[in-house]
Amino acid sequence: MIRLAEQKDILPIADTYTELLQYEREFGSHSNWQLGVYPTIKVPEEKVPAKMMYVLEENQKICASMVLNQEQPEEYREISWNFPAADENVLVIHTLCIPPSMSKRGYGKQMVAFAKSYAVTHGCHVIRIDTYARNEPAKGLYLKNGFQIACYGRMLLQGLIEEEQVYLEIKL
Repeated sequence: MIRLAEQKDILPIADTYTELLQYEREFGSHSNWQLGVYPTIKVPEEKVPAKMMYVLEENQKICASMVLNQEQPEEYREISWNFPAADENVLVIHTLCIPPSMSKRGYGKQMVAFAKSYAVTHGCHVIRIDTYARNEPAKGLYLKNGFQIACYGRMLLQGLIEEEQVYLEIKL
């Protein structure tokens, strides 16, 4: 079940970040996120009270999380998007995380489907997301779910991590 995250979910969400980043440290990184830098517990501490964070929960366990809002990073202003849209008509997916112990179960597809439904319900005609350019699993997920690549470009992720990003979008 996908639902709005609650206060009790903050630590379990942060634990999924830690699990992913420890796994990537040992087996190689797809995300380019950094343990202790981003994402950290600060993400759910800020986004849960703001009612922007969603979780996929099964058997009382957090299996995936993401932030949904209309906050487009500054870099988005420089992009020639395939589907130009007014800010109020754009939903942005941030920090979609599925820990390794929960991968290969279709949770990413479910989270993207939820974001699409959420966007339509909230009057958004376009969804945008960016991810690390070498994050093939994430890129593949978005492309399989109808997103198109708008471009590649550099970004200072959360003002902390410089990386090459791929910018994707879908028109609903």
